[in-house]
Formats: sequence, C-alpha cells, structure tokens
Amino acid sequence: MLPTDIGRHGRPTGNCLMRIVCVVGARPNFVKIAPIVGALRAEPLATVDLVHTGQHYDIDMNQVFFEDLGIPVPDVSLGVGSGSHTQQTAAVMQAFEPLLAGRPDLVMVVGDVNSTLAAALVAAKEGIPVAHVEAGLRSFDRTMPEEINRVLTDQLATLLFTTEHSAGRHLETEGIGADRVHFVGNVMIDSLLKSIARAVPAEVTLGRDLPAAGFALLTLHRPANVDDPEVLDRLIGAFTTLARDLLVVFAVHPRTAGRLAESGRRERLEEAGVRCLPPQSYFQILGLMRAARFVMTDSGGIQEETTALGVPCLTLRPGTERPVTVEEGTNTIVDRDPARILAAADDILTTGGKRGRIPELWDGRTAERIVEVLRRWWHSQHG
Repeated sequence: MLPTDIGRHGRPTGNCLMRIVCVVGARPNFVKIAPIVGALRAEPLATVDLVHTGQHYDIDMNQVFFEDLGIPVPDVSLGVGSGSHTQQTAAVMQAFEPLLAGRPDLVMVVGDVNSTLAAALVAAKEGIPVAHVEAGLRSFDRTMPEEINRVLTDQLATLLFTTEHSAGRHLETEGIGADRVHFVGNVMIDSLLKSIARAVPAEVTLGRDLPAAGFALLTLHRPANVDDPEVLDRLIGAFTTLARDLLVVFAVHPRTAGRLAESGRRERLEEAGVRCLPPQSYFQILGLMRAARFVMTDSGGIQEETTALGVPCLTLRPGTERPVTVEEGTNTIVDRDPARILAAADDILTTGGKRGRIPELWDGRTAERIVEVLRRWWHSQHG
C-alpha cells in the first residue's frame, strides 16, 4: 500500500484487488488519464492512487484541467516544478521512489513527458510492473526529448497499450514481444467524445464579433519551434502574413509566452491582427478547435483531436509520431517552412482541406478495453 497519507483508496481487508498507481505530470496526461481513472474506480478489480508530479505547475495548466475533466484531487502532488530535462526527471524519480515502499501491483504511466519516464524507471528498478498508455509512437527524431522518453519507457513496460497499428510495428522492430502489446485505441478520444457537448462555443471565448470568414487556431510550444529565435521568427512571419486574410487565434502556452516577450515578438503578432490568448481550459480549446477553419500546431494530441473532429490540421514539424492522423485523418505536415504553411492554408481556404476518417478503435471505449486487458493480466498472475 502507498503511504497512509494517500491511502484512502487502499486495499479492503479480505479482497484480492489490484493496487494501481497512476502517474500524471503534464497537461496532455490529464486528458489521457481521466477516463482510465474513471473506469478503474468503477471496477471491483482495482484500487487506484493518483500521483501528480507537478511537472506542469501553472494553475492554468493543471488545476483547471482536473476540474474540467472530473479527475479527483490527486492523492499525492509531488510539486517538482520546472528545470532542465535531466533535473526534472531526477526530481520526479527522487520524489516518487518513497511512494512505492508499500509495493503496489502496477504503476501506470501515460504519454511521453519526463514524468512518464521517471516513474517508469523507478517502478522498474523496484521490480514493479509498468503499464504504458500510448506506447510505440515514434518520430525517429532523437533530438526530441519526448522520443527518448517513449523509447525507454516502452523497453521498461510490462503492458504496452497502443493507439494505432504503426505503434505495434515499431515495438515489434524493437524486440518487444507481442504478448506485451495491446492495441486498444486512443484514450484521448474517450475524453474528447465525453466532453464535446460541454465545449465552450468559440463566440463565447472570442466574442460575438467574429469575422464571417472564421478563424485559424494556432498552438505552439515545442523547443525546436520556440527556443530557436530564427525558427520562431520565420514562423511568426508566416502567421502575420496569414493574418492579412484570416483571423489567427493563438492560444499561447506558458513556455511560449516567455519567448514571445523577447524582441517584441508578441507585439508583432498583435499588430498584424493575431489574437493572442492565455492558456485555455479543455472545454475552451475544444470549442475553438471544433469551430476553426483549420488548426496549426506542433502538439501531438491536437493532431489526434482534430482528426477526431474532422478539422484540417497543419503540423508545424518535419514529421509526426502519429502517422495515422496523416494517412487516415485530417493532418498535413508542413514543417517550419513559411511557404508550405501558407500554401497549405490557402488550399484549405479554397477547397475545405482534408476531412479524413476516424481511425480504428477511436470510439470512446479505449479505457474499457484497457481495464479488460488489466483484468486478464491480473487473473493470469493470481489465478
């Protein structure tokens, strides 16, 4: 059992229940864990303790999401905060290790952030099985910290839950046995489908004076896009050019806000007509995505959400670890090239852009399938 201060979901006397520790650390994790925690806590199979590492510590990036998604208050908040990738990973490991003294039966991690790898490393070193939700995604770009986190977490995991078939092929290539891999669909879409009726209408967020031509939604946060001044300035040039013909709504990530404050970049955007917003709640961003003519982003999750919503998406990266969004969905890779960005935007405004189709098992029942796999695994271990 976990320490007594977070043990209120503990194992009832006389019941053989699986004790699961679920770990979240950053905004995308919250969207993925919400339906899983809900499904597990509705089950007689398991007791669940939720650990929030505090990797995202801005209130707009975590507390609002917990409230929107109906996630219970975490049993433990580690509060590790910011730092370099190494510092943050080490801080999570040091803070998380004592929580495993009571030997839970499984540690579940989601996504590809530093907290994901840190918790998986600690659990593996303690001999506790790890389940990785969203396993097998690969960008094949080792300059991305997330790629390192994905590859290593998958090597440590006992149970690997995948969102698309390409992920299973990557895991097979990396020598991970098929008996550990389970294609269950995309749990982020569980949250989207459950929440879409509560999405905040775009006119509520933006005001009722929206232009008849509509708007494009922009998000940007990855270091390769915002930390290099030359790359960021090229992108800003594309956005300001686009804003001559179409309103661009920029939901500014806290990381990006600091970079925009340098060298008058935010002023350049706003003078060109780009509407800069603070971080949005989950229901606000859903409403903006649903209403947008198209979305420009470097977020993997938004690539998936726009595919589920049938909204064209332009990915501001050289590739994607989610190829199903391109092959079957609404996603187009435009890299960081202003000419490609503007050409793709013009095509969408002229033709309506890609509409795609919903990928297999993106049906809102992924959490149920994860729980069923866990049930089979638990019974195989305990008869």
